[in-house]
Parts: sequence; C-alpha cells; structure tokens
Amino acid sequence: MSKAINEREIVLAVLMEVTENGAYSHRILRDVLAKYQYLDKRERSFITRVTEGTLEHMIEIDYILDQFSKVKVKKMKPVIRSILRSGVYQLKYMDTVPDHAVCSEAVKLAVRKGFSGLRGYVNGVLRSVARGMDSVEYPSEGLAALSVRYSCPEWILKLWQQEYEPDVIEAMLRDFQEEKPLTIRCCQNRITPEELKKRLEEEGVTVTAHPYLSYAFSIIGYDYLEGLESFREGLFAVQDVSSMLVGEIADPKEGAYVIDVCAAPGGKALHVAERLNGTGHVEARDLTEYKTDLIRENIGRSGLENIEAKVQDATVFDEDSEGKADLVIADLPCSGLGVLGRKTDLKYKASPEGTESLVHLQREILDCVHRYVKPGGTLIYSTCTVDQAENMGNLYWFLEEHPEFRLDDITERLCPELREDVRDGGCIQLLPGIHKCDGFFLARLVRSE
Repeated sequence: MSKAINEREIVLAVLMEVTENGAYSHRILRDVLAKYQYLDKRERSFITRVTEGTLEHMIEIDYILDQFSKVKVKKMKPVIRSILRSGVYQLKYMDTVPDHAVCSEAVKLAVRKGFSGLRGYVNGVLRSVARGMDSVEYPSEGLAALSVRYSCPEWILKLWQQEYEPDVIEAMLRDFQEEKPLTIRCCQNRITPEELKKRLEEEGVTVTAHPYLSYAFSIIGYDYLEGLESFREGLFAVQDVSSMLVGEIADPKEGAYVIDVCAAPGGKALHVAERLNGTGHVEARDLTEYKTDLIRENIGRSGLENIEAKVQDATVFDEDSEGKADLVIADLPCSGLGVLGRKTDLKYKASPEGTESLVHLQREILDCVHRYVKPGGTLIYSTCTVDQAENMGNLYWFLEEHPEFRLDDITERLCPELREDVRDGGCIQLLPGIHKCDGFFLARLVRSE
C-alpha cells in the first residue's frame, strides 16, 4: 500500500495501546475504525480481525514464538513483540494472507518503526514459524493444555475448576473463540421487530431472530454501524440478550420511578424506559461525565423522554433517593469473565486480587443502593461474569445482611428455554457455550412492605 499509513501499522498501534499501555481493545478499536472510515471495508475488516484475533490467541501465540525465537517473548522489545504476535496470528489463522507476504510486511513494519537492525531477526523468526507451525508440540494435559489451546490464563481455569464441570469449562472456552454476530434490541417505541427486520434487510444486512426474545436479532454483513440509516435513526440498540433479560425480569409497572446505579452505556436503563411506555422516570447514573455522556448520546438516539443521565458515585449514599425507587437496577462492576468473547483482553487484565476487590466493591455498592428501594419495590442484581464469588456468593451475603429482602421467583418471566436453569426461584447463571448469550448473572429481590 502506498498510503501514509497502512492497516498493519494501525493494528500495531492498537496492539501496543492494549498490551503495553493498558487500553481496552473494544474502546480503542471502535475509535480507530471511526477515525479511519475512509479505508475500504476489506481494510477495516483486516484491522478488526488481526487485532481481535491476536489478542484472542495471545497465550498460544506466545507459546509458539517461544519455540522458535532465541529471545523469549517477555524479553522482546515491545514493538517487535507486537509485530511478531500479529504475524504469527496471520500465519496460523488467516489462509487469505500468503506466508511470504506476512513475513515481508512484518519486516517492512519493523524498519518503518526504526528497527532496521532487527529486520533479519523478524524475518527469520516468522519464516521459521511458517515452516515449523505443524510440528509445534502443545501441552497434552491438565490446565496447561487448556490454557495454551484456548489462550486462557491458568488462574481463571483454576477458579472455574472449583465451580464448574470440565465439559462446561471447555464449552465456555470454545464459545469465547467463536466468531459471533452482533446482537441488537429492536427499539419498540419506534418500530416493530417485523418492520426493523425488513428495514435492515433492505440495507443489505443479514438478520436472524434470537430464540429467547421476539425483539432481539443477530446481524451480520454490514460495513459499520454508523453506516446504517436504521442505527442512526435509533431503530435498534446494540445489546446482548443476557442484558435484555434485566428488563424482562425487572418488568416495571407503568409510572415507575427507576434508578440504574451503574448504567453506562445505558442499554438496560433505556430498555426499561421503553417498557414504561412513555410513563414514569428512569434515572441512569454513573461515576463520570465521560460515562454519562455515553448514556446521553444513546438517550438522544432513542427518542425516549422519560429518562435522564446523572453523575453519581454508586458507593456514596444519596439521601434524596432513600426509599423512593420502585425499581433499582444494580448491574455492578465485575471481572467480566462472562464476556471474554467480546472483550478478549479482559482475561489478561483481570487478576485474583482484582476479582477479590470487586467482590468487596459490589458489596459496598449493594449496601448503599438497596436503601433507595421503597417498601414493596424491586432490586435487580446482575453482573456479566461467571465467577461464583461475585454472583451467588454476594447474593447469599446480601440476603443474610438484609433480611427485609427476599428472592422473587423469575421463572415465569423468562423464556421456556431458560426456566429449568433458575436457581432458588429468583436467580439464574447464564453461561457462554451453554446458553445462547453472554455469561451473565441475574437475581430479582423484593423488599418487604
């Protein structure tokens, strides 16, 4: 390519931001694709696939590199490490790119970034990988085998071994690595699901109905979201079905006053506001102006007028809200181990210590926000993780600490496919690879009159 910047250079920049500077891949990739909208669809697809794929398979890629490079991955210069990682991903997982092109483009990139002295090293390592890929010996058993094959840190696997059967763990790991369509929710204040499906198909999008909810669809075949008129008009919102189930089990009555205490980017709050049919009021709160601006942007697209965004720290008690809410949604900060298929780099950022501190943060928030629920009102507790300490563990803790709340049976509020998985009447743990959605935990609690 003769452009000032090519797609491999963009991939390198994103990988460096994520792996060296701690950026979140889904955010930075979204921003980068918006910035380089002038690139054609094939180039943007390449950027997305190589970035996400390299991060998805990074433990396996590092394992392969360590077989072929005298300098181990951890000792490499960061730029060279990222160039080699993306090169190995292309060699192993992308048949459309010839091996010689992968090697020569990686060498050109190294030179372009000021490492002309390492051009021979980069070329040698990648050519060795290309020749010897099929002879790499992987660990054959135990946690090491799963860790390398599915690029999942061993501490996460150890955690899951205490909580889930081996076949469930492998089903989750497999699911995380499968390419998935985007899940959307029809905004029924603006259009019916049938009309939305027709509109999207007219825009060239392939639309599939989701088995759990009549207003949920999976979509593929579009270039980018902002390019769809139906998205710009606010006819649908990007939201996983697991998250939509919050609105289903919350089932607010018209006229309800609702507080969503950790709302950004606002999907659940907007869904609930839509279900109120123009009545009531939803206050979508979050910690920073950045987050509430995201909510406001989505509110603006939705056309709903019974919802507002407000900056409020969920750990700080708001006296004005005490005992006033018919419904409080507490979808709390968590380890995110249920959404590793969409936010691949979370598995490298998470840690046992971090997860433990999140358990305490969730308790701190629950201790605060349950006081906003009026007598007879409802509290929804949810997370996007499959970690029992953050889910059932915190639920049992909360019920013991706050006996004025009881679990409310959600069985009839869920689609028939999920009813057998409801626990203790009032909660459900959704698992990727087992259920047709992200990993997610939901519990509905009602305060006594």
